Amino acid sequence: MTDPTNDHRTAQAGPGHTGGGPPAARPATGPEQNGHGAGPEPGRGIFDKDLLDRCISCGFCLPACPTYALTGEETSSPRGRITLMRALETGRLDEDDPTLAEESSFCLGCRACETVCPAGVEYGLLLEQWRDHQWRGRHRPWLARLLMALVSRPWLLRLQGLVRRHARGGGSPAAKPETGPADQPVSLMLGCVERGLYPKVSRAVQQLCPEVTVPPGQGCCGALHAHNGDSRTGAELAEALGERLPGTVLTTAGGCAAHLAHHLGRDRVEELSEYLDRDGRRPTGQVTVDGRRARATLQDSCHLRNGLGVSRPPRDLIAEVADFVELPGADRCCGAAGTYSMLRPSDSRAVLDPKLEDLDRLDVDFIVAVNPGCLRQLQQSLRRRRSRVRAVHLAEFLAMASGPGTGGGTGSREL
Repeated sequence: MTDPTNDHRTAQAGPGHTGGGPPAARPATGPEQNGHGAGPEPGRGIFDKDLLDRCISCGFCLPACPTYALTGEETSSPRGRITLMRALETGRLDEDDPTLAEESSFCLGCRACETVCPAGVEYGLLLEQWRDHQWRGRHRPWLARLLMALVSRPWLLRLQGLVRRHARGGGSPAAKPETGPADQPVSLMLGCVERGLYPKVSRAVQQLCPEVTVPPGQGCCGALHAHNGDSRTGAELAEALGERLPGTVLTTAGGCAAHLAHHLGRDRVEELSEYLDRDGRRPTGQVTVDGRRARATLQDSCHLRNGLGVSRPPRDLIAEVADFVELPGADRCCGAAGTYSMLRPSDSRAVLDPKLEDLDRLDVDFIVAVNPGCLRQLQQSLRRRRSRVRAVHLAEFLAMASGPGTGGGTGSREL
């Protein structure tokens, strides 16, 4: 069986393979594409049949798919992958077929296809079901297993926070929780990656929103599990976290927001930018560079934009404190995609490189992210290119403008 972490791209023939070229204007037909032959085929019970049958193989998803843009291969498109799912479900492809292993791994899971699908296919859920089956046991990438084991143990997360606290200075946000309104508490979720790598993000949120509480003893939200072949544990972790966090769950991670909203309900979960926007709150001050107003752009979080439809609020907030410049393709995946950048680094960089070239042409000072995985991807890549552009989280960017404390002011960054 092909190693699902292999990032070496090869043209693979399979059901629905066209050999390249965008076929969106030529909708596929016949049992090979739509899964409907002379009569119903028995299923293995791997996929939700209603979800699988919703795809009409129209091809509108192809231009939206980053991996299809890289290869031009039908099997590397949402339509082609759903064809593979149908072949797996009906037994027309063996479970150990190398194309199944490769394409279940090659997909970024960005859900851009969902935003253009006229049939309302919930591709993200289908991908979770596919990986639940494809990545069982030893077939799950070892790095994904290691990360899932880490975030499933709250004491390891707390230890991670302690190490980073001493390295960076300052206390943990969870050490001194603020007291929020008793009638409508707002609980800040401390992300697994964020609390270790970017503890300043949570401190910036407390500066911007002193009414927010930070309950101790938080575990993982389960998004990592859901995206890496264990959606059952992902659901259990989300529900457990929802019980620990009273009231509205406020998150600074777009991927976590989408996952929690799916399991806890959309009315209980808010990402930072939409929380500030709903409250009518606007940051004060401005971010300056060499005495002038900074130029800043935004990289969307795929799951925040495609899963929850949140794209305007972060742009509006950035424009309050800096000159906002739209990044071409900001709505397209940066290649981070959770564990993707670690499991398939070459493919991840291939997705990101055109975006970095556009970023260089924009002549901006900052690129703002609303997801820690995207932030890590951008920071590392910009560092490799020795770019002067600085990647920063939205919370830190807004806090930079308001200055120390909550009274406003002017933040600055000298280049």
